[in-house]
Amino acid sequence: MSMKLRFALLFQLLFVGALFGQNESANQSVITSEDFINFHAEGDVESATLYWTLDCETQELLRKNGGQLIITYNTKIRKNRIKKGFEGGEWMYSQPISIDSNHFELTGLDGPETYYFKVGTTLDGNIKDIEKGKSDPIWSEEISCSTERGWGVGKLLLLIGALGFFIYGMKIMSEGLQQAAGNRLRAMLGSITSNRFTGVMTGFGITSIVQSSSVTSVMTVSFVNAGLMTLRQSAGVMMGANVGTTITAWLVLLLGFKVSISSYAFMIIGLATPLLFVQKGKVKAWAGAIFGFCILFIGLETLKDSVPMLDQHSAIVQFFVDFKDVWYGRLMFVLLGTLITIIIQSSSAAMALTLTMVAAGSIPFEVACAMILGENIGTTITAQIASLIANVHAKRSAFIHTMFNLIGVVWMILIFPLFTSMIGYFVAGENFDARNPEMANSGIALFHTLFNLANVLILIWFVPQLVNLAERFVRSRGDSDEVFKLDFIDGPLGSTAELCILEAKKEVAKFGKITAKMNNFIKTYINTSERKVKNKVLGKIEKYEEITDRVEVEIADYLGKTARLEMSSDASIRMRGMLNITTDLERIGDIFYQISKTLERKDESKIYFTPEQRNGLNKMMKLIDEAFEVMNSNLNSSYGAISLEDAIAKEREINQLRDELRREHLEQIGSGANTDNALIFSNLFSSLEKVGDHIINVSEHVADKNIE
Repeated sequence: MSMKLRFALLFQLLFVGALFGQNESANQSVITSEDFINFHAEGDVESATLYWTLDCETQELLRKNGGQLIITYNTKIRKNRIKKGFEGGEWMYSQPISIDSNHFELTGLDGPETYYFKVGTTLDGNIKDIEKGKSDPIWSEEISCSTERGWGVGKLLLLIGALGFFIYGMKIMSEGLQQAAGNRLRAMLGSITSNRFTGVMTGFGITSIVQSSSVTSVMTVSFVNAGLMTLRQSAGVMMGANVGTTITAWLVLLLGFKVSISSYAFMIIGLATPLLFVQKGKVKAWAGAIFGFCILFIGLETLKDSVPMLDQHSAIVQFFVDFKDVWYGRLMFVLLGTLITIIIQSSSAAMALTLTMVAAGSIPFEVACAMILGENIGTTITAQIASLIANVHAKRSAFIHTMFNLIGVVWMILIFPLFTSMIGYFVAGENFDARNPEMANSGIALFHTLFNLANVLILIWFVPQLVNLAERFVRSRGDSDEVFKLDFIDGPLGSTAELCILEAKKEVAKFGKITAKMNNFIKTYINTSERKVKNKVLGKIEKYEEITDRVEVEIADYLGKTARLEMSSDASIRMRGMLNITTDLERIGDIFYQISKTLERKDESKIYFTPEQRNGLNKMMKLIDEAFEVMNSNLNSSYGAISLEDAIAKEREINQLRDELRREHLEQIGSGANTDNALIFSNLFSSLEKVGDHIINVSEHVADKNIE
């Protein structure tokens, strides 16, 4: 072969080899990071789902070369460790993924945590070689997303914290209403809920506006707790709330949205914040009520977000679906509806979930109706939670709410097939198809409305029996569990001024007994060393001080209305005497409250009385008790016809003991003994002596003039 031919063949071989190498290199460079289109991730509970798109040419190239996809991921913390050169920051890898897939779910991730992801492939080896570092992969652009916390100890603490937030908001709201509302709000609520029928309309109206029976039930419980609404009035409101909450189903069905009070809570707080800096009047108390209202529903919203998710795909729902063909399946689905509503703390949300499950074909129409009955039971848990820290009347109100719903569910289960058939006929006549999602959801909304309306129409006639049942099953724990209410003047004026004054006299006598109890509270506090007992006593004293404030205002208001009636001069004198008496009794309540705060500060500063000081205070309180007995005896006697001899004698004994304690006190200071408790001791016996002054004032007003 000639030299020229050899060079020609060599040149051709080199050309072909170079061309083949270029083609191979071209194949390697065909796939780049830009070929992974729309690569994004969505975080979920301890998991993340990644989505991407590959065009047809890229998929075909990977298929010819036997390629697969793989995902590498890392946490933000581990990624930072790599940057700093520390160990333990290696990237993690998913299992191989088919090239025909356009998404992949990574499970078993930590939460809450920020993760970074890349999806990649290779053409020069097995996909597993990427993890082993034996291949040169082609990666997409890096993206990130955050995972959510899974159910565990952390979420349990969040759940408990949200529950505490809810209860705290309830407490602040109730206290603010009690301090701020006074007799005006009480009279207003009394008028709009004056009987069970107007109470139903009130509950229906409030729930229809705020779109939450939880709002209405919690407000009702707080009003009962604050003494602004009676137990019978609350029963009607609770019934109306059950009918009002059915509006939500129609809104979800027709409009697809629901108003959430928690969405506006921070805006309401922002508007109410300036009220905290207003010192005059009851503005600050109203601010507390508003803040409590908002905190309550912020806590309720957090409570819903802190529980495990329940949807048509969850294991617990699927467990109950298995019972749809057995004879007791109806009861099982009532239980499921109850469970879901208790967990998510909203019958409206449970209703929306039920409608969604029916629309998705997860459950049949009859099963959904049974779940609605359970949701009516589950919604009562909100009122029960709100009543945990409330008095016995609020607990009874929540009990009535629960019994009302339970009774309704019982009678509905007995006629369930007949009632659901009637609903189907109302929706589409004989053409009703329960498998049609639109017809089924319309039937569910109608079932919810007609069931609650029928339950109200039946049980509204049995409100007295429900109240008696609540009083029998929810026992009072004594005076500390009772809320004060007027027994004699809580209603319209009598026909004559004399009759009105006679009723007011009974109320004033009861007022005297209330203030006398506060002396025993102080005595208990001074003579016990148990912190739990002292805290309970402080709560009682604060509660009774608020009662004395309210009673003075309400008696004065009643006597002010009585003054507009025609009356004799004797009746006018007696009425003025009663006004003076209520003023003195209210001041006694203030003094005892100040004594309790002094004792509380003493304990916080770890200051202790000597045995002599404690004995002296006990002697003073014993004389105060005896003075109260004389005063209360006089208040129950005929005005103007009593003798002041016993009252004056007790006042002298109190003054003499005060002088004796003061002398011993000064001697102790002069001897150089420990004087840390001296100022507190002096403050207490002086305050108790002032109580004695007001006690004698009451008896003097009773003895003012003999007119009976």
